[in-house]
Amino acid sequence: MAPPRRRSSVNAAELLSRRSRGVRDAGTLYRHCLRVLKGIMLQEKRDFIKVWSKTSKSTIMYENGKVYFENYQSCYSCVQAEPQRLYKLPKRPKQEKIEDALLCQSPLDKTLSTPSDHKSSLLALTANNWLYRISAETGKELQKVYLSPNHKFRYLGWDVSQETFYVKSVQNKETPLARQAGISHNTVMHLAILHVFPLQIVGIVEINKKVFGNGITDVVLSQGVLAVSYSNKSVKLYSFEHIVKNYLTETLTLGKQSPLSGNTPVGDVPFGIPINIQITDCPPVLFEVSCSNNGVQIGGYPWHYIYTPPHKRHRGTHHIRSLQDSTMAVNGIQNMNCCSLESDGIFFHPDDSGRIIHVGPNSIKVLKILGELNDPLPSKVVEDFSMMTHRNPSPQITVTSSGRTVKRRVYQLDDDPCKETFRMVEYEDELDLLAVVVTNGEEEEGRAQIQLHDNQTGQIQRKIDLVEPWDETYRHELFFDKDTIVHIEQKNSNFCCHVYKLRTT
Repeated sequence: MAPPRRRSSVNAAELLSRRSRGVRDAGTLYRHCLRVLKGIMLQEKRDFIKVWSKTSKSTIMYENGKVYFENYQSCYSCVQAEPQRLYKLPKRPKQEKIEDALLCQSPLDKTLSTPSDHKSSLLALTANNWLYRISAETGKELQKVYLSPNHKFRYLGWDVSQETFYVKSVQNKETPLARQAGISHNTVMHLAILHVFPLQIVGIVEINKKVFGNGITDVVLSQGVLAVSYSNKSVKLYSFEHIVKNYLTETLTLGKQSPLSGNTPVGDVPFGIPINIQITDCPPVLFEVSCSNNGVQIGGYPWHYIYTPPHKRHRGTHHIRSLQDSTMAVNGIQNMNCCSLESDGIFFHPDDSGRIIHVGPNSIKVLKILGELNDPLPSKVVEDFSMMTHRNPSPQITVTSSGRTVKRRVYQLDDDPCKETFRMVEYEDELDLLAVVVTNGEEEEGRAQIQLHDNQTGQIQRKIDLVEPWDETYRHELFFDKDTIVHIEQKNSNFCCHVYKLRTT
């Protein structure tokens, strides 16, 4: 009998190549390490211990193991046992203040033009219309692009599936004096769209009333779709691929001259990036819906969309319909029937399972859509699992010390700080866990607990108590990232970041 064949070692390049081809054993070691980490995390002798806190006068941001202070000027890494400062950028004048930023990480299965492209970087937009690419590890400037002297760009957003991001300008709103004088501006805003890996311009497009109509309130780019919101509570979706294919006037390359930029390098002063996508007529509308707060979400399998109709009678309900023909799913109207200050939230599960998470103050439901593509029968929404808070019912009739009965006329809200209440849900994709924040204000000051649930069954795995009090009158953010928990809270005009790490108790 022949001896068993010994497995030969495989280098990193081969593993990455296998992963890109979908070979089963690619990434096995990493997945095995995550299973080990998950097992350690759920042991009784392990716990999350608060190891660090830091306050700030400005907003604190967290992204992929890094905490940013002072408007992205100071960066701390949370990989170590305690957060360590990676870098501090030189102080910028007010006109060069960073307005918005995105963390950019390169794909592992591609060979890029320069070694710096393979390392994570921060895309930072400044107040004077410069776009910087900064090393996420050292703060060193890797690249900079001047956008425009004419349009005030303010916001950044990802179109992740296309390895694309967009830079959005402020909205050009008509002043009362201009309206009285009969002066109307057709241009609403501008979008600059760029590819990453490496950084390259797709184009700048003008969003104007002649093409897209009046009443435009916002524009975003997501999943290759241009979504335009209107003041009449409608949302229209357009194919951005169609727009580029039919209205691109010239392909631009950063650093190379173009007649549109006055024969100066594209992305340099004084002209920046010219408008090279000229939309002359309205593109075909892929999808249109009227919804409350211009909120529509698309996901699931087969494709469905979630929205709340704008009529008063539908307030508090969420409708789930097929994207193919707008057929309402069976059990497609979801309503928590809760009485609370904060409305319930509903969204497609970020694990790409096609499920739906519906979060209310005293219950969380994970729903799934049953249906097949091109099936003549409507799809059906069913409950996969649910979580409930533990509450003692409030007595409606109380008896005073003198024996007089008093009937309660004022009812407590479902999200009253004195009750155990669900506040938020975070998904940890690498450990496949749901982190649910639960508050209980029965004591003098509110306290928060993080409950870790199995993402497939909803079964609770463990509970983690936060040391600092949780005041519901202020804004809170929570991030669960493998062995790290980051809690960012706002207190009046101050901000504070608390970091917890997994330790042996």
